[in-house]
Amino acid sequence: MRVSSQGVTVVALLADPDAPTEIAQRMAQVLPARLADKSGQERRFDVEVVSEPFTSGTEDLPTLMRRIMDRGSAENWDIVVALTDLPLHSHGRKLVVNLSYEHGLALLSLPALGGLRLHTRARRAVEEAVLRLAGPRATGAEGPPSQPLLGPFGRLTPIHPGPIGEEETADLRYVVSGPRGYLRVLVGMVRANRPWRLVPGLSKALAAALATGAVATVNSTTWSLAEALSAPRLAIAMVGSVGLMIGWLIVDGELWHRSTEGSPEARQRARLYNASTVMTVGIGVLFCYAGLIVINLAWALFILNDRVFAAMTRTPLHTTEYLTLSWFVASVATVGGALGSGLESDEAIRAAAYSKREQERRHMLQDDHGDQPSK
Repeated sequence: MRVSSQGVTVVALLADPDAPTEIAQRMAQVLPARLADKSGQERRFDVEVVSEPFTSGTEDLPTLMRRIMDRGSAENWDIVVALTDLPLHSHGRKLVVNLSYEHGLALLSLPALGGLRLHTRARRAVEEAVLRLAGPRATGAEGPPSQPLLGPFGRLTPIHPGPIGEEETADLRYVVSGPRGYLRVLVGMVRANRPWRLVPGLSKALAAALATGAVATVNSTTWSLAEALSAPRLAIAMVGSVGLMIGWLIVDGELWHRSTEGSPEARQRARLYNASTVMTVGIGVLFCYAGLIVINLAWALFILNDRVFAAMTRTPLHTTEYLTLSWFVASVATVGGALGSGLESDEAIRAAAYSKREQERRHMLQDDHGDQPSK
């Protein structure tokens, strides 16, 4: 077992900024006790969390492993587990975890763990990686480990060993592949983007939509249109307005990722990035749309007069009319919000795309280098 001179195994969680750092900080509170209990050798573990953009500028696995190795050699760490929310690829497959027993390193790609129970899955994966790296195999025993690394996730998960190049700094690798693996990574990317954060990020568009909805709710032409439209047409109006908002935000915020490389892996990454961006922004817009329906309904209940409504539309104002009007007004208001939004500088919208977050990491790394005093 890897043990420092003080008789304690020092584990560093090297985490990318934002979600990986939050996950690392949360698991660091329970990892020492859980690792000591599972090791069964009465060993002590110290866990440190280091937040820095170690993936800045590259997604190449050998380069990342060298960065982690260089970072670990500069500190008094026995084991380094790196966490990133970037989807990493290896020989056409999506990486889950990379392990180097010789150097005591592990690289974990969080999106490959999926979108459900992410904290629990990440903690279990880190525990398994640390125990493997701290075990007998890391101290010179021959032969690769026989039992699966990610056993806690069950037999139905599409995780399996992956190929390793001769010159790579890795002894064991687990990947996901196939349609299930693609879907798992995509959902994991959307989960890492945390689309619910888009709701406060869309405050300007939401304000414009609320103003549009407030005016439309008291407009007699809107009443007549809402009563005349069938449910399928109302559904089409909803899909159209939501699609317009999604497209506007992606175009206006320049969130569409265009790969500068012509390799199949680069095109695959671009498709994955763009799919996650559309899903993330779409979920955020749907949250806003649902909120508009609720707010418009409350406003209609407060402001509308059943006699005036019946006189203009020749239809009594009942529950169905309230719901239909609120639904139609939400679509109209969403279009108004899309056209009236000015979100090109909003950080929450930019964070919906990994390409934008990568640029932020580059700036952060440059700022860190710029702040260091020259020797």
